[in-house]
Amino acid sequence: MEKQALGMVETKGLVGAIEAADAMVKAANVTLIGKEQIGYGLVTVMVRGDVGAVKASVDAGAAAAQRVGELVSVHVIPRPHDDVETILPQQKTTNNATETLSTKRV
Repeated sequence: MEKQALGMVETKGLVGAIEAADAMVKAANVTLIGKEQIGYGLVTVMVRGDVGAVKASVDAGAAAAQRVGELVSVHVIPRPHDDVETILPQQKTTNNATETLSTKRV
């Protein structure tokens, strides 16, 4: 199976991040893998999927975040290295529901 792209939208404030996440998953066939609250109000929302879908998703998320809050940064990594997985939020599926587990630290 091909590696999935990683898309990230960083905002200042939680409201913008939630709006971005909502727009991202509605805009394209991507999976929301989690969010990171970095400090100083910065929140990064991350999605995975095919490169084209992730790019469309990130564009939609960035536009949504700008409408309601402050967009800080947007980035897509088309084929992240396997080691990048160690710092991403981990998910597990239980009873047809997906939970995000705490981020692994290296």
